[in-house]
Amino acid sequence: MKTLVVDGLTVRYDDHAVLTDVSVVAAPGQLLAVTGTSGAGKTTLLWAMAGLLKPAAGAVTVDGAALRDRDHAVSEGVVLMPQDNGLAAILTANENVQVALLAGGVSPNDAAQRTADSLEKLGLTGQAEQLVEEMSGGQQQRASIARGLAMHGTIVLADEITSELDAQNRQRVIELLQAEARRGAAVVFATHDPEAAAACDAELHLVDGRAELVRG
Repeated sequence: MKTLVVDGLTVRYDDHAVLTDVSVVAAPGQLLAVTGTSGAGKTTLLWAMAGLLKPAAGAVTVDGAALRDRDHAVSEGVVLMPQDNGLAAILTANENVQVALLAGGVSPNDAAQRTADSLEKLGLTGQAEQLVEEMSGGQQQRASIARGLAMHGTIVLADEITSELDAQNRQRVIELLQAEARRGAAVVFATHDPEAAAACDAELHLVDGRAELVRG
């Protein structure tokens, strides 16, 4: 498994610094919470970790290699579960998960099995053949999480993925993220939920784009 290191990261939008000199390590087997109020920079940090944003200063590395872009991050096994579910509305839950796996080079048989397993873990077996546009917001979010889990990433970035979920499903997702860490993945979970953060091994708190490791 792989280690993701953020070292002195500054990210700017135009002339505005959204993150300033942020450093943190996402280690294999660890579930790291990223907390802070809305606008603190949580999504920006995860996007930089995913290779979607270029640093103005500092670096994001995976096992010592600086991330060049999103394609490079994908090749290193960096999986991003976005806050907006990113699903294709005209495909079924099943198709959304399988298409992502097939695009990543998984064989059709393995893709079908991994899709069924991950949808079952999220309680969506009954909705597998339902079009995403016909699903509730919570079901769509769980389908997006199922897709992310099925990818078996070495580094898993989860951005506010429990915001649409009820208490039971929120707990289920936290347990699945903990299981990803036990599998050996480095898991980063951006959340504004104190209970969810408390279930993580460590916590990085963001305030106005600056970071403090408050636990772990």
